[in-house]
Amino acid sequence: MSKTKFLSEVFKSGGTIGALSPSSSFLAEKMLKPIHFKNANCIVEFGPGTGVFTHKLLEQMNVDAKLLVFEINPAFYEELQKIDDARLVIINDSAEKIEHYLDVNYCNKADYIISSLPFAMIPDEVVDTILKKSFESLSEKGKFIQFQYSLNALSKLKSIYNKVKIDFTFLNLPPAFVFSCSK
Repeated sequence: MSKTKFLSEVFKSGGTIGALSPSSSFLAEKMLKPIHFKNANCIVEFGPGTGVFTHKLLEQMNVDAKLLVFEINPAFYEELQKIDDARLVIINDSAEKIEHYLDVNYCNKADYIISSLPFAMIPDEVVDTILKKSFESLSEKGKFIQFQYSLNALSKLKSIYNKVKIDFTFLNLPPAFVFSCSK
């Protein structure tokens, strides 16, 4: 997807897209750093957008692993449909329904959840539901990995997860914080 089309989707989104450009490869590297791909059977991605993280996840995943991606934007959903990989399940629905989609795709729990959701632009009650359902859907040794452009989500994440590590990259537009959360 071109940067012009991406910006067009940002302006049409009514606040559901929180970025001004697709995520950088530097941010992708920081997001995927906590993942132990050898042991990951089920990975979930919230808000994949144009698929920057999706492609990188698929490059490193086991051949028998599954990647469930949740994208509500119709143009991004359509763009993701172009990825030809049997491990990929593209879901045009809210991340609030993670439990249902794990169940219908025969995943007991998610080993990792990668989230690009713009929490600052989503109603608090929806964010709270997504975070609660994510925690419940995560394996005991799994991780919830979220990036944001500020530290505003830190208190919410710390209220749910026992351990929250913070990383940062200047090499993204805008620069981003990466939260790696464990039970």
